[in-house]
Amino acid sequence: MPTRSPRKSASAARLQRENTHDEIYERIYVAILEHRLHPGTKLVEERLAEIFNVSRARVREVLARLAHEQIVEIYPQRGAFVAKPSIEQALDVFEARRLIEPAVLRRLIETLTPEKLARLRQHQELELDARRRDDKRAVIRLSGEFHSLAAELAGNSALARQMRELSTLTCLMIFLYDAPTATSCRADEHSQIIEAIARRDTVRAEKLMLEHLAHIESGMKLEPAAEEVDLEAIFRS
Repeated sequence: MPTRSPRKSASAARLQRENTHDEIYERIYVAILEHRLHPGTKLVEERLAEIFNVSRARVREVLARLAHEQIVEIYPQRGAFVAKPSIEQALDVFEARRLIEPAVLRRLIETLTPEKLARLRQHQELELDARRRDDKRAVIRLSGEFHSLAAELAGNSALARQMRELSTLTCLMIFLYDAPTATSCRADEHSQIIEAIARRDTVRAEKLMLEHLAHIESGMKLEPAAEEVDLEAIFRS
């Protein structure tokens, strides 16, 4: 009876490890995107290892990958936590998106094919269906993924990685800074952007995207909190 060579066995084992790693990553990523894991939630290695039936080392690798993408924050002696972007970080995210997303649209329109346009419209239909079903978690996830999909279809892997990270941070910010879920990333605005892309109207597509980003940002409470009053200074002066 033939046996597999050590090289093939090692390759199969490595592929299985990578697939497991990717599955755990995606499940944690989607849970964060859908607000099932809130900003600041502690991600306990031991518990995750039990849930996914893997070693703590494997979980640690996944958390390190999420930390590299700024979706998770790791503190020595304390552990890993879902990222909790500060107001300054939130403002930086929107500044980056205003620079990157018009470039994404320009490249997407330059390389547009019927297949790419169909992918955008198919995704939009999923988002509209989630809204009709009032599936808030799916709405949040699909709304964020619309922007990542546009970057992916534009065909620049560096831009796609940046947009995935920025979109995820924005989803965290929507929860953290009290943006209303129903209006934070409106489906009709996505539809208008898709139609501008379909007409290869770069100027209008960029204008609509910048207005869309401004609308998301304006829905968040990004004003600094009032400074804490020093009662001792007041009453002992």
